[in-house]
Amino acid sequence: MRQSIKLYLLLGAFIAIRLSASATEGMWLPHLLGSLNEKEMKGMGLKINASDIYNVNKGSLKDAIVSFGGFCTGEIISSKGLLLTNHHCGYDAIQKHSSLQHNYLDNGFWARTQREELPNPGLTATFIVRIEDVTKQALAGVDPGLGERERQSAIDKNLAAIKSGAGKEAWQDVLIKPFFESNQFFLFVTETYKDVRLEGAPPSSIGKFGADTDNWMWPRHTGDFSMFRVYAGKDNKPADYSPENVPLQPKHFLPISLDGVAENDFTMVFGFPGRTNEYLPSRAMQLIVEGQDPARVGMRDAALKVIDGYMRKDGQIKIQYAAKQASTANAWKKWIGEMQGVRATGGIDRKLAYEKRFSGLVQASPVFRGQYGGLLDSLNNLYNDLAPYAVARDYYTELVRNVEMLTMANNLVNLLQETRAAGEDQYPALREKFLASAQTSFKNFNLDVDRDVATALFDIYFKEVPSNKIGGEGYQIWMETNKDGKTTANKLYSQSALISYEALKAFVERPYATVLTEIWKDPATRFLIGLRNGYAELVSKPHDAIQSGINRLQRRYMQAQMDVLKDRRFYPDANSTLRLTYGKVDGYAPRDAVQYDFMTTLDGVMEKYKPGDYEFDVPEKLRQLHAAKDYGQYGQNGKMPVCFIASNHTTGGNSGSPALDAYGNLIGLNFDRTWEGTMSDINYDASICRNIMVDIRYVLFVVDKFAGATHLIEEMKLVHPKKAKVVPMRKKAA
Repeated sequence: MRQSIKLYLLLGAFIAIRLSASATEGMWLPHLLGSLNEKEMKGMGLKINASDIYNVNKGSLKDAIVSFGGFCTGEIISSKGLLLTNHHCGYDAIQKHSSLQHNYLDNGFWARTQREELPNPGLTATFIVRIEDVTKQALAGVDPGLGERERQSAIDKNLAAIKSGAGKEAWQDVLIKPFFESNQFFLFVTETYKDVRLEGAPPSSIGKFGADTDNWMWPRHTGDFSMFRVYAGKDNKPADYSPENVPLQPKHFLPISLDGVAENDFTMVFGFPGRTNEYLPSRAMQLIVEGQDPARVGMRDAALKVIDGYMRKDGQIKIQYAAKQASTANAWKKWIGEMQGVRATGGIDRKLAYEKRFSGLVQASPVFRGQYGGLLDSLNNLYNDLAPYAVARDYYTELVRNVEMLTMANNLVNLLQETRAAGEDQYPALREKFLASAQTSFKNFNLDVDRDVATALFDIYFKEVPSNKIGGEGYQIWMETNKDGKTTANKLYSQSALISYEALKAFVERPYATVLTEIWKDPATRFLIGLRNGYAELVSKPHDAIQSGINRLQRRYMQAQMDVLKDRRFYPDANSTLRLTYGKVDGYAPRDAVQYDFMTTLDGVMEKYKPGDYEFDVPEKLRQLHAAKDYGQYGQNGKMPVCFIASNHTTGGNSGSPALDAYGNLIGLNFDRTWEGTMSDINYDASICRNIMVDIRYVLFVVDKFAGATHLIEEMKLVHPKKAKVVPMRKKAA
């Protein structure tokens, strides 16, 4: 009896630990919070209702959240359309407005009036109007026995009918996305504003402080924010850019808390997470962290070493390559952390234990055994078959992505293919579109940098990818250049028309038939075509055939998990749709004898300060404010908070997402994850998975005390929720 009681208590303790560990996991659809999450959220400290977060009948938190450009998240923080997002999300826009004469990357930018705000063609802010479950309509008449292509064709017809019948206004759009591996479908009605102007940004020495060294790391001291303003037509509806447009009047904007955070405070992050794969089988996880990640990391590591060397020596190259280097380094370091995190938490072993439990339940039920018996083994076997093609595919993708001459050659080949499909008479129009894009690319291109990147990556690619997955023509050219990256690169870059915009323009402005012939004589395009053809036949074709089978079984496995594991609450993988995640402010212990606190301060910035260093330099004014402890109303106990961490489950796309308190007030700005927790895209573990946020008080401090942009502070609604007090707006000076 005592043994039974002891076993029961141990089992209960185990369950409690697992519930505690998984309590903050998940990226939840906001319109389902009331039925799935509200009770748990209130138990963790939420003070508002699910209907205050998502509501279609009145303004709610969702109405302040935007998809920023389709690649980040932003939030509205004033009644005049003021938008807050990350510095790295606004980086491309800041860079495009920068020059050596007006270097907004180094010096920052602040519009003192609306006339000084800078327009950004192509940049958008998209709001979600409502979300609907359309699964039943989407799968109507879709027979389970259909092949993948036939199934998708039937679904596409259904989705087209759903879209055409969806109730919406003329200025709104409809988007339907698959969830749970296309077992469910949800419809989103959206409003996209196309006039988004740069309002302000701190210098990179604040907004990108720590740069690559600190990226994905904790402790962090980065003021990663920038500000834009959303404009609308005079009717407050979306409109193309016009000087006559007016600031958006939002349905809701976020009040800003000055109370800061304390350990164990409830937090929410609301945004548009990009992509996760939480329900993969064990062999897929193993392929990622032992095959694909090492391939991608190796290629980018070599490219970054070259780019970084040039950026440190040349100011013009530093501006040209700033955004590209940041984008390349961001994923590179994330993949490194992903590999380490899965190993540190025993992610593959945990996945195997999960699969053992699933398989045991399947075998114990005649019904499940008939439906899903052998499914998991078949899926893992397909991933074994996929592995060599998946790794070769990543090597090829990284080669063409990181060698800009090959990227341009690839785009040129695409131009000719598009012309062949559309008709030769369409060549002039397609060519002009191609040249416009090429001209933009060449503004941020340096021949020496790209040649040295190519040299390094050619050596890696031909060493790591078997010749039977490269192809005859591509490998033949490699043989002709003595199997040497430098020799190959020198030949391409000395003889190709793709070395400058002017040479490329002259090359493609000849008749279509001439270009179609001459492309085989240009060494860069000939090399790219050889690699591309070999890749298409020897890698992409077999990869896609296996992947098609995986997609079918992965969908069945997803449904099987939901059917069999009734005690588990499932959330859909991220797919760039609006989600809410919640957790608590908390430090963590990533390894033996290391314990991290949950907050950093401006003192830490000064500790990292290295005069003249592009990663750790600190502006003189910020040093003066620190020396005087002139923090205004934003400091706390003589310190200036900078960043904090919590256990919210985030990923790429959540950059710029608001961190909210229990009342729905803005307390921070999400911008990163801890390095040890980057594996949360495939292996969330609450013990080390933490998201990193700029404390909103640091944002306000920089805007107010550092930049002197007090007019922006006056737009905002500052509150003290812990003291139930609203801070009066400061009156403008007469």
